[in-house]
Amino acid sequence: MLHVLLVVHLLIALALVGVILLQRSEGGALGIGGGGGVMSGRAAGNLLTRTTAILATGFFVTSLALALISNSRGQPASIMDQAPAPAAPEAPAAPAAPAVPFSR
Repeated sequence: MLHVLLVVHLLIALALVGVILLQRSEGGALGIGGGGGVMSGRAAGNLLTRTTAILATGFFVTSLALALISNSRGQPASIMDQAPAPAAPEAPAAPAAPAVPFSR
């Protein structure tokens, strides 16, 4: 389910970018796109505005769904829960026997 929703989310994002780039510029900061383009007129502007709103709503909904699914998949364990239990102090080891020198 997560992978399907992620693919849908990415497709909506790409479509949203494409629809936004198709819209006519209002003479903004870049100074491009002011001339008549492929889609011009009031009807095309309304269609692109409505499509942008629908895609933005879908993007928002899929973002929330992805956040909820990833949150419910598994809670990360705390580092404090993974810390090793304190080991009981060990008794001192018995002294080793002295080494016998090697003689020929």
